[in-house]
Amino acid sequence: MKTIGIIGAMPSELADLRAVLPYAKQETHAGYKFYSCEYKGKRIVNVCCGVAKVNAALCAQVLIDRMGAEVILNAGIAGGMNHCVHVCDIVIANEVMSHDVNPEFLVKYPPHCAVYPCDQALQERTAQICDRLGIRHHKGRIVSGEAFISSNEIKADICARMSPLAVDMESSAVGQCAYRNQVPFLSIRCISDNADDAGDMTSDEFEKVAAKQVADVVLALVEESF
Repeated sequence: MKTIGIIGAMPSELADLRAVLPYAKQETHAGYKFYSCEYKGKRIVNVCCGVAKVNAALCAQVLIDRMGAEVILNAGIAGGMNHCVHVCDIVIANEVMSHDVNPEFLVKYPPHCAVYPCDQALQERTAQICDRLGIRHHKGRIVSGEAFISSNEIKADICARMSPLAVDMESSAVGQCAYRNQVPFLSIRCISDNADDAGDMTSDEFEKVAAKQVADVVLALVEESF
């Protein structure tokens, strides 16, 4: 039975998922509460890692080492970083990277890589699910950093340097951990705001709707892909 790990940064990003999954066994490791259950012939382990990259990386490593995750899905909300990406659209990452770390240092020193690819088969299956559910979606780069982006100026700088479709605070860390452990990985994000001067207000308004949409996609992916 394949073990699929699902990481969300905030409880709201996992609430709709947990409402569907059956009763879960709880274990605590490194201060994180991991919930495991059998669902549709798979073992699902979901965990709320907390915000930002250190939390995400530490939690992902424990998920692999202690909970035996063979696949990791990072699910949640994100800010839109391209004019073609609208609130409530899904962004399927083809690769993830940090926007607040000089990539030259990551290439020069371990892990000698600054851009972490997402599993191609999972990307394609997620896109097919979005098509079937009638959800507008995009495939491209997601970048991560240690701050919630709600500034036109900062957004413009990140876009000029990295051309992402979405920005969050965890995907690159989970992707780097999965890369170093050679575990298939995918980040799936629903856009809750446009990462601009109105980002705080827009995110508050659409967070629950976006979280529900990404949960629907992740559950379908779990059911149909493993």
